[in-house]
Amino acid sequence: MPWEKGAPSPGLVDFLAAHPELERGTVGVPGCGTGHDVRAWARAGFAAFGYDIAPSAIRLASQRTRSARLSAQFQVADFLRDTPPRPFDWVFEHTLFCAIQPAERDDYVRALLRWLKPGGQYLAVNYLIPDQDGPPFGTTRDELCRRFSLHFQLLEEWVPRSYPNRTGLELMLWWRRAGKTRRPRAEDRRKSEGRKPKPEA
Repeated sequence: MPWEKGAPSPGLVDFLAAHPELERGTVGVPGCGTGHDVRAWARAGFAAFGYDIAPSAIRLASQRTRSARLSAQFQVADFLRDTPPRPFDWVFEHTLFCAIQPAERDDYVRALLRWLKPGGQYLAVNYLIPDQDGPPFGTTRDELCRRFSLHFQLLEEWVPRSYPNRTGLELMLWWRRAGKTRRPRAEDRRKSEGRKPKPEA
């Protein structure tokens, strides 16, 4: 498996180390392969979920996560067509956008809106290669901004530390989805805590 690097994305490892202040929520990792990136999120204290269309990848991811004594969940799913049980606080992308057919990239944006909460955050390691005969299929910063900026606010961008054969060819983009996550009302909080609502005057 040429895409199997044996370790999580160096850019993701550095991002998590540099941001210990992040609120620990849920993160979905579509196209997770054997789960290296999912385990990096789990080690950092997030509730991590990995998805892939290959059952063999999901089996390996589950086995390796148990062996590492980490807690994460894995499931066979098609990111472009399926809807998760619940939207996530974070979605992390690493070599999925470049693996799908370029004609499916609008479907990718629509899928991301299903998988990510309003106000949620989307972290992407994008592969900026000129190759159009993939996969992987190259992209550009201009294309990424054109496709995502309608629904997402770009918070930061940088060239990350990469695997040796990708040095200088990756761009990390940190986006926030437009909208706000609804704060629970007082009545909702009482129900979740098992308290009875106050009688109305």
